[in-house]
Amino acid sequence: MALQYLKNVVTLSLADDRCIGCGMCAEVCPHRVFNVEDRKAKIVDRDSCIECGACALNCPTEAIQVEAGTGCASAIIKSWFTGGEPVCGCGDGECC
Repeated sequence: MALQYLKNVVTLSLADDRCIGCGMCAEVCPHRVFNVEDRKAKIVDRDSCIECGACALNCPTEAIQVEAGTGCASAIIKSWFTGGEPVCGCGDGECC
């Protein structure tokens, strides 16, 4: 089972019409969020995305958008290093 952080909060998006199927996103993604099928990238596990930005930085056609370093996943990772509570600003209590 893949490690998933929070459901339905990832900023990841893929413009299917811009994708050329090069497979760079699948190659660089540390959590196997992408797969290439029929010469197009597909998001197969959105909730496993940690918003690192590797996919977007390596996409030659800029078909992938993600707010790297922001969002709940980033807040959780930062809390592991700092020992504090994750704070991402998405909820009423400003905490994940």
